[in-house]
Amino acid sequence: MEPLRRLCPAKVNLYLRVLRKRPDGYHELVTVMQPLSLADELTVTPGGSGLSFSCDHPGLPRGPGNLVWRAARLFEEATGHPLRVRLSLKKRIPVAAGLGGGSSDAAGALLALNQLAGEPLIQEDLHRLARRLGADVPFFLLGGPVVARGIGDRLSPLALPAYGYLLANPGVPLSTRWVYENLDLSRLASRPEPEAWDPGRPQEWVRNDLESVALRRVPELADLLRQLNELGAVAEAVSGSGPTVFGLFPDPETARDAAGKMRQTFPGWLAAARGLTGTEPSDLWEQDVWMI
Repeated sequence: MEPLRRLCPAKVNLYLRVLRKRPDGYHELVTVMQPLSLADELTVTPGGSGLSFSCDHPGLPRGPGNLVWRAARLFEEATGHPLRVRLSLKKRIPVAAGLGGGSSDAAGALLALNQLAGEPLIQEDLHRLARRLGADVPFFLLGGPVVARGIGDRLSPLALPAYGYLLANPGVPLSTRWVYENLDLSRLASRPEPEAWDPGRPQEWVRNDLESVALRRVPELADLLRQLNELGAVAEAVSGSGPTVFGLFPDPETARDAAGKMRQTFPGWLAAARGLTGTEPSDLWEQDVWMI
């Protein structure tokens, strides 16, 4: 059997509203997650004596500490059939950047292994396994933008245009846990539900309740947001808990042009990508990403 190659897209949170802290320690959210053409690449090769995993990123674990490995073991447990495969991951999405790379890789592993095995698990089974791996993992099983509620695992598809996205990451560590622990829920304002928005006017609804906390910890993010606005972004925000910021542009080409201008003064990680609608085959969008 031939190796199976799967792209694992990044995401941005176009909208993130924190409702409350739950008794279990998680936070109740309403968020809009948008997958991007920026993607890691996972290859699953049948054969060997068991499960093996390799990754070209030197800082990531190769065993149970990696979500791809854990996803494979959960799949093995759910199907009852021992795995004999080699998993190889090429990282393009920055680690711990608010772009969901690890969660996407885990979802990609579940989907790829299920396909190779003849799809013994239905969508509900995969969703149940994904929830065990992390709050964002179920989203990456789908492929298009969604409104997510709960801890991020109750998903409703959302139609959005294929905007262009300019992503900038200064490479400054920012702990998700610290951001949530320093969020003052009493200062958050209520907002309309996402289904009431006009998708064509993102400047009216792109928001992130975590942004003010992230800016307090990493003040240089405010300057990056200002630069994105000056380059013509329709809207700009911190993605998730950061430290990646994004600018939303009318189309991918405009985002790419803005990235070239931003590179002249910004030395950090920079990329331009297309927002995925969930209808494009991967061979049509995987080239729609520019690492500037």
